[in-house]
Amino acid sequence: MATQVKLTSMAKAAGCAAKLNPATLDAVLRKLPRQSDPNVLVGFDTNDDAGIYRIAEDIALVQTVDFFTPIVDDPFLFGQIAAANALSDVYAMGGRPISSLSIVGFPEKGDPAILEQIIRGGLAKMNEARCSVIGGHSIRNEDMLFGYAVTGLINPKRVWRNVGAREGDALLFTKPLGTGVITTALKKDCATEASLTAAVLAMTTLNDAAAAALREVDENSADSPSIHAVTDVTGFSLLGHAREMALGDPAHGVAPVSLEIDYSAFNYFPGAVEAAREGHLSGGLKNNRAFVSDCASFAPSVPAEYQDLLFDPQTSGGLLVAIASEAAETALAMLQRHGVAARRVGTVVAKRSPLLAVS
Repeated sequence: MATQVKLTSMAKAAGCAAKLNPATLDAVLRKLPRQSDPNVLVGFDTNDDAGIYRIAEDIALVQTVDFFTPIVDDPFLFGQIAAANALSDVYAMGGRPISSLSIVGFPEKGDPAILEQIIRGGLAKMNEARCSVIGGHSIRNEDMLFGYAVTGLINPKRVWRNVGAREGDALLFTKPLGTGVITTALKKDCATEASLTAAVLAMTTLNDAAAAALREVDENSADSPSIHAVTDVTGFSLLGHAREMALGDPAHGVAPVSLEIDYSAFNYFPGAVEAAREGHLSGGLKNNRAFVSDCASFAPSVPAEYQDLLFDPQTSGGLLVAIASEAAETALAMLQRHGVAARRVGTVVAKRSPLLAVS
């Protein structure tokens, strides 16, 4: 019975497409005061992937929280995807997850067998990551919700932020694009088995191997770290997260840059281009376009469906990496050895208008 209910029919938006409108969130966060605690190494100032709090000279906590509505119909897979997505923020900062707390919203009259399978799926993925689930919180809620608050450990001198990209850096990306349009097609019973299988495989794949490969490259850099910025691409889309990377953090001496992005260099899930062409576009995609479009331009040669895919909300997406150009090929080879089929997708240039240029 736990697999007979169509979970995606129980939510208005699926997965990370259910995030708040980025314009709304940005308007609120910009009004909030900055942190005064000197041990807060990374706060919410730049919309980074996770917070970093120093507890000793050589150790800091990485803390993040992520939960969302069902993105697939199978409850066990939904739990796995939610866990992988929550863990991703820790990996994107260069940290190692150690513990987590589950977050559950479930209908009062929902089938307990479904809830059990969701929690089992999440626990399986957390066990794979060697991250202990030590508790959680649940509420009655008509929209089913599931996710985790995750805590990790990190060396405070080895933190990757979503800002810090430098002129001349290469841009790498570690997963295909298109989970949003595929899962939107699923809600309409229009997703193909091949596209859904590929998307689910990627969404349930941890970013730990990618992070491990990047750490190895970074630590072997001769003079200074070669990785200058990292972010995981989720609900705000490839271009939304690229915008955050490009804006920098002038208040802390991180200058803004511009990014040149090659749409044809990305790997797209099977059926993703067709789903975008057929108009399976989520409300989250439209919000992302409205928020980012004023700082992004597309060459006339970029087809409309690929423009849509660059605004598409991703769930448990890949890592976008700004790395010194001379280390890019080494990083791609190292990622390949770790089983990650990353691609070089663009270049960091001096700040100009527009902030993001896609060709």
